[in-house]
Amino acid sequence: MSGPTAPAGPVGAPGLELRELECFLVLSEELHFGRTGERLYVSQSRVSQLLRALESRIGARLVDRTSRRVRLTPLGEEFHASLRPAYDALRATVEGARTAARGIEGRLTVGFQGTADDWIMRAIDAFHARHPGCATQIVEIPLCDPFGALRSGAVDVAVTLLPVAEPDLVLGPVFSAQRQTVALSVRHPLASRASLSAEELAGLPLIAPDGPAPVYWRTAQAPLATPEGRPVPAGPRVSTLQEGLTLTAAGRGGMLLCRPTADYHGRRDVAFVPVTGLPDSVLGVVHHAARETARVRAFTAAVREVTAAGTSPRPRHRPDTANGEARHGR
Repeated sequence: MSGPTAPAGPVGAPGLELRELECFLVLSEELHFGRTGERLYVSQSRVSQLLRALESRIGARLVDRTSRRVRLTPLGEEFHASLRPAYDALRATVEGARTAARGIEGRLTVGFQGTADDWIMRAIDAFHARHPGCATQIVEIPLCDPFGALRSGAVDVAVTLLPVAEPDLVLGPVFSAQRQTVALSVRHPLASRASLSAEELAGLPLIAPDGPAPVYWRTAQAPLATPEGRPVPAGPRVSTLQEGLTLTAAGRGGMLLCRPTADYHGRRDVAFVPVTGLPDSVLGVVHHAARETARVRAFTAAVREVTAAGTSPRPRHRPDTANGEARHGR
């Protein structure tokens, strides 16, 4: 594991060298002079020299060293706790300036559930037009785990169904409010109806996403009660949209989907009946609070620009997902 790297130079107090702070931080992690030297590409004696210089400037010992162990003094522990966030903030500031100087580059990975609709594809087009040096990868995230890929770092941003109430995640622009339909087997008595009221869902088992999606999110996609409080039976839980549609076709329950997804995933053995009296299905762009980068901010800005235009895109035909492109829906 490589240690922090930065050029030597004055930082704040007169005569204070960044290299000394860098050496102290790495030593605080390794608690070994030899390994610290290896990470910093300097000799063990140079590590000792840098530490002594820092302690001399502070006026107290920061590290206790014996023949058996190396450990931080109480003052060293306090100094490390204060120094680490300040050092990381300084590095982030420098990196931000470098990014601004050379433009948005690298790769941005966007996660979606089910299919990626034209709002997102237009946002990606706008992002590429502004930042041609940044490649965009589009990947599907499981219906049953809307936030896991963000937490693992598998995606930089995710387009997920609302609500989002996660303390470590940031909800950006919301868009694509769509009327809901209920997917039913064509053999179901309600399948021939032109529309249903939300109260008519009472008694109909609703197929819901499974965990690890949080309970509040799952119940938003498959309510346990109608707006007037009548109970709605819990149906099977599924991991993917296709599992849900397959169980729907088999008559195991109904599944709430927005209108564009119903149009996109139309099949002969499933009917999609509009439902009145339910909140619209809404999407949001989400990223991890600890991983907000210039790429993430630029993509979020592109989504805001596209949604602010206010023109609903026309539905596209089903894409070739084998090439890494997909359309969105739920």
